Amino acid sequence: MLSQFALSFFGKSPLNSSKPHEPLKFQLPRSNLYVKNSMKAPVTSSSSNFWFKELLETFTVEVQKAENKPLNVPLIAPFTIATSRLDKVENVAIRIELKNGCVGWGEAPILPFVTAEDQPTAMAKAKEACDMLKNCPFLTLEAVLGEIGDLLPGHQFASVRAGIEMALIDAVAKSIGLPLWRLFGGALNTIITDITIPIVSPAEAAALASKYHKQGFKTLKLKVGKNLKADIEVLQAIRAAHPDCSFILDANEGYKPEEAIEVLEKLHEMGVTPVLFEQPVHRDDWEGLGRVTHFAKSKYGVSVAADESCRSLADVKKIVKGELADVVNIKLAKVGVLGALEIIDLARASGLDLMIGGMVETRLAMGFAGHLAAGLGCFKFVDLDTPLLLSEDPVLEGYEGIILLKLTFMELFTNSQMLEARVVSFIGKILNGRPLVYLLICCRMCWKPSKL
Repeated sequence: MLSQFALSFFGKSPLNSSKPHEPLKFQLPRSNLYVKNSMKAPVTSSSSNFWFKELLETFTVEVQKAENKPLNVPLIAPFTIATSRLDKVENVAIRIELKNGCVGWGEAPILPFVTAEDQPTAMAKAKEACDMLKNCPFLTLEAVLGEIGDLLPGHQFASVRAGIEMALIDAVAKSIGLPLWRLFGGALNTIITDITIPIVSPAEAAALASKYHKQGFKTLKLKVGKNLKADIEVLQAIRAAHPDCSFILDANEGYKPEEAIEVLEKLHEMGVTPVLFEQPVHRDDWEGLGRVTHFAKSKYGVSVAADESCRSLADVKKIVKGELADVVNIKLAKVGVLGALEIIDLARASGLDLMIGGMVETRLAMGFAGHLAAGLGCFKFVDLDTPLLLSEDPVLEGYEGIILLKLTFMELFTNSQMLEARVVSFIGKILNGRPLVYLLICCRMCWKPSKL
């Protein structure tokens, strides 16, 4: 997937250049996709994934190599939410090379209590899928993805399925020279992300809010739901430090319905109206979810999003039928790429708003989600910030935006020692007091010799 990203956003593949050893320079043409450091993305009604549907039926896949590796990355600080604490990222990276030489990348994110897989399970299932792909006969992309769906069914293996789907789709899109964001519709050339503050002390939260405010972020996503009193104190501290920001509250199932309602009432007393209240109650508390949704919307005009409650197309049908939420949060690791597209179609037809987010991911999975969001152009809320939580990343660079960008050329595998690859990034800085728009720039990822 990484190998597709830079050429996806800049249109022309460096691999096809007539000067293969001279870096290309790009400015900011309208066809490029870049990312701003706030929250809401413009919505267009003309987006379509027509080209992707055509590709499913017409492109024949033949896999030369497929392998997976652990993707272990330390965090800047423990990432605490209402239901769990993450001390390090233990995901799975996936690389698929077609017989035409095109390489695709994917990532299976692992988040305790959210994804069904742990890393050992994900590694074993990813290897099983890679072995199947290496022995798979000529099949259309649709048929190959169907085989993957049969091998890795439902929510149980959704994260691994998503990683395999990402890598296959990336390699195939690269084969036809069509950028991923255009493959999914080409609706937007700009997407905007929020920034997340995990559950920390009021002082730490205020410091993070000030830091992100200086970096130009306009919307903060606050993790709440562990302790009602402490949550209110954190909100008060952040409000004092950053009075003009917008808030998304994410309880990650942590509240009882009456607690969620109390939080909204307390915020109203403070003069704060969140733009979104994400997963206020337990994923299976459908009655409670509907109760909070109707109260929040009718009393304060606040939309409620289903995240952990949105694990399948059946869940979304239930949400639509019962009017249980205003927004559904699409995460590829919960439902896979194909599953996400099905849910998106249903949500749009039913009048639900859409949010796109992720687990704690590197630029691999986050980049694919960025392409999807930009291509479809239908996401009202964008939460693609988790690489900012990492203290290290095997995908390097990626967060330095400049007006004139030099791209190094990709070195294809010759000795299985190193890949140079490319990926999106989601951050802004302040230059002379002004927020900047940032390009999606090239990165590198080390891939050590495989003994699979």
